[in-house]
Amino acid sequence: MQTARLCFYADFMKCQPLNFKGTEGVIGLTRWIEKMESVFSIIGCAIENQVKFATCTLLGAALTWWNGQIRTLGPDAYAMTWEVLKKKMMDKYCPQGEIKKLEIELWNLKVKGIDVPTYTKHFQELTLIYTKFVANETEKIDKYISGLPDNIYGNVKSSKPKTLDETIELANDLMDQM
Repeated sequence: MQTARLCFYADFMKCQPLNFKGTEGVIGLTRWIEKMESVFSIIGCAIENQVKFATCTLLGAALTWWNGQIRTLGPDAYAMTWEVLKKKMMDKYCPQGEIKKLEIELWNLKVKGIDVPTYTKHFQELTLIYTKFVANETEKIDKYISGLPDNIYGNVKSSKPKTLDETIELANDLMDQM
């Protein structure tokens, strides 16, 4: 996965990584992690630079937390792997109460009125966090369909879509015809 090409901090910054302040909640942290991993992949970031580069995007409370990590761990803070940093940040910024609340929100998520695009966006955000609850494509499709309004639910379900993208497209097409 890592390339032999040497990447620099300037390369990283050209990809416009997201900043993380520590106040964005579970979804904000998830987006930050996704963007970091995307940037690492695009620039072929060496494993030993990932934590250094990513922590340069921390601001506010998250930067204060990171500075505490540096005081506690010393130079070893920058030697930790990206996976270890992600876990530490998830533990810090994703309290179990908030995760439980979002889990309940996913299970009760329904289209409000005819606003399928907003439902779809929120569904996709929540399923990124709860991969263990909707572990495969079939489970995602079934959960997505269960939140659709009655006037299109049957049509989408009976078409037996094979991918979530196909399901979303079908739901949007049917709502557009209403």
